Amino acid sequence: MRIKQAVEQVPGGLMTVPLAMGAVLATWLPRMGEYFGSFTGALFTGALPILAVFYVCIGATIQVRTLPKVMKRGGALLGAKIALGVICGAVLGHFLGTQPVQAGWFAGLSTLAVVASVNDTNGGLYMALMRRYGTAEDVAAYSLMAMESGPFLTMVTLGVAGLSSFPWQTMAGAILPLCVGMLLGNLDSELREFLGGAAPVLIPFFAFSLGTGLDLHLVWSAGLPGAILGIAVLLVSAIVLIGIDRLIGGNGTAGVAAATTAGNAAAVPMLIAAADPQYAAAAKPATVLVAASVVVTGLLAPFLTAFWYRWMNRQAS
Repeated sequence: MRIKQAVEQVPGGLMTVPLAMGAVLATWLPRMGEYFGSFTGALFTGALPILAVFYVCIGATIQVRTLPKVMKRGGALLGAKIALGVICGAVLGHFLGTQPVQAGWFAGLSTLAVVASVNDTNGGLYMALMRRYGTAEDVAAYSLMAMESGPFLTMVTLGVAGLSSFPWQTMAGAILPLCVGMLLGNLDSELREFLGGAAPVLIPFFAFSLGTGLDLHLVWSAGLPGAILGIAVLLVSAIVLIGIDRLIGGNGTAGVAAATTAGNAAAVPMLIAAADPQYAAAAKPATVLVAASVVVTGLLAPFLTAFWYRWMNRQAS
């Protein structure tokens, strides 16, 4: 049986499929983790420890010596994503504050959901698209853009937008595992290979744990906002990132490929709520919405990237 291959056919499948499995169990067998307890129960409630290990492993893959070479391309795209997140946070925060929309077609939509969706690029998809349509420099740019991973940038964005004030210890704690991983990976290439290889393995486990905190009735009700959020993230991010990419000498293809939401971004709302309780009401629906954005942007970005690449080649010829 080719289970892994089938799962990977789903956009962000290693994240979204276990997330969905956890949500199914939480909806139909809500006391299963409590009933079995022990290690089984820990899988239902242990997202934060697993994520801590995950970010150490991700950090180990970021090589400091490569940063100067990709600073121009990766730094520009990273900066544009951060700026876009801050603008979205400031504008939506003015109207929504920290709470989700309570009723109507956009029930569950929140500033947290939008910022988390914008802040983190789907690195695997970006690198795959750049290997097909970009240059080696474009592919390498993700070594810097990988610093988007985790809740740190979302904390910064919400703070800059005036929507939250996180203690410095909390913000340092959010990025410390990533920094520890970077240190270990750069001190020892064998550790980089060892830890970096473990990162993909952890994704399904923290995804499942996050899923057990979701109610599928909420997922169903958030279907339309999730689809709209994904399309909006892709189109708005693509417009901004194409402009930035062309300003630094690219043709915009890397900008389109970076206009996605990473699978691990679905973990950010819960992490933000753990650091700041005022986001507790928004965290669960935001997790669903961000997961929807992962799927929508993952499905549409390859087609949009291919279209833009061919259109630019026709323009150049």
